[in-house]
Amino acid sequence: MGSVRILIADDHAIIRSGLRALLTHEPGFEIIGEAADGREAIEIAERTLPHVAILDISMPVLNGLEAARQLTAKLEGIQIVMLTVHSDEVYLHNALKAGARGYVLKSSAEFEVVEAVRAVSQGKAYFSPKVSRILADDYMRFLESKQVDDSFDLLTGRERQILQLLAEGQSNKDIATILDLSPTTVICHRQHIFQKLNLHSLADLILYAIRKGVVGAPPRLVAKD
Repeated sequence: MGSVRILIADDHAIIRSGLRALLTHEPGFEIIGEAADGREAIEIAERTLPHVAILDISMPVLNGLEAARQLTAKLEGIQIVMLTVHSDEVYLHNALKAGARGYVLKSSAEFEVVEAVRAVSQGKAYFSPKVSRILADDYMRFLESKQVDDSFDLLTGRERQILQLLAEGQSNKDIATILDLSPTTVICHRQHIFQKLNLHSLADLILYAIRKGVVGAPPRLVAKD
């Protein structure tokens, strides 16, 4: 699709400057705008039509979560990467509900921002390894405290495939094409996954997939994609 057009939104000028310097040097990336708050991010995005918007969660006027909701509703195909100091599940869950498919901590290494933008621009998901580890550890402690077993082993091989593809943001139609199945079959498998894992929304499913390591940060390579 040519260069990945990127919008950066953060209320701290020094962070915007750092992100611009970092991403500008990546082949195939193009910075098309910067915003200091969520409302400005929406206005710029509607004019410039970025492929990826990097949003800080905590911004004045309009926060990153609400900006993400409005951007995904208004601009078809836009991908959202949240850049934040918050590593707890509540913020991640809200980000997923707002349409984000990338979640990077500001304390993370710089390469994670690059990998997140690259992943979401390719229709994949990316979550900081630290976030994945925290969620996985919390989930294991929850299971132990409740003395219950994880239901992951109840899934068939096909259901695990579909779980991963759903968590990566693929639609039922896309999954049907990838796995050479009918859309009806995919919907049936999807219903079974939600029932077996006691999940109630796509955000719940993505959180579960992160906890289990089904999706998350890809291994770091010496040569980037």
